[in-house]
Amino acid sequence: MDVRVDGKVAIVTGASRGIGEAVAAELLDSGAAGVTITSRKPENVNAAAARLDDRRVVAVAARADREEDAEETVRSTLARFGRIDILVNNAGTNPAAGHLGDVDLGAVSKTWEVNQLGPLLWSRAVWKQWMQEHGGVIVNTASVGGIRVGPVIGAYNISKAALIHMTHQLAAEMAPGVRVNAVAPSVVRTRLAAALWEGIEAQTASAHPLRRIGEPEDVARAIVFLASDAASWITGVVLPVDGGVTGAAAAPGLGG
Repeated sequence: MDVRVDGKVAIVTGASRGIGEAVAAELLDSGAAGVTITSRKPENVNAAAARLDDRRVVAVAARADREEDAEETVRSTLARFGRIDILVNNAGTNPAAGHLGDVDLGAVSKTWEVNQLGPLLWSRAVWKQWMQEHGGVIVNTASVGGIRVGPVIGAYNISKAALIHMTHQLAAEMAPGVRVNAVAPSVVRTRLAAALWEGIEAQTASAHPLRRIGEPEDVARAIVFLASDAASWITGVVLPVDGGVTGAAAAPGLGG
């Protein structure tokens, strides 16, 4: 199956590296007419745009948890490309490692603001300015940690469980014009997940039935499929992209 997004315009949050940058590259390879990539730090998002090296890419410094940034990014994307067909809520953070009984509550608050509130803010912005009238697709980057309990990163996992429920809720509320789905990765070779694989990659890989950790491109291909017309009868779905973890016996230490 040739998955294409020809002529479509996308916004990808948290796209300065890792999964977000891979999603932007995959969208471009699949025919997107324009891709706005965002990240909190301008130097990081500009560097990603330079690596992508495509005139269809626009880099915007924007915070995932700031409503005015979401609204302005949507406005500027519409001004540049004239439409927004796809929103990928990929931005995430995980500063709140530790036992929930002891973890710093300020870090917990930041985790939930970025991972839960952020996707709602960006979804509302594209809904109000474009998709409510014209339709579109939203894909959220969740985690297997939102599906199953895991150690150490409980606050992160809770935020992703909330994002999964938000995906179901938005899919119901925004239908039939807008489809809303999510992917749930396990451990992927990204900076965000580094503590789960750096120095222990063989051990982490062995906990996956497919015996390797994920690559950003594995997740990106699944996201672009859900965003494409090939998935036109799919909404409210959370797709594990996890090397078989959620379908196998409990694998301690994996949180996504």
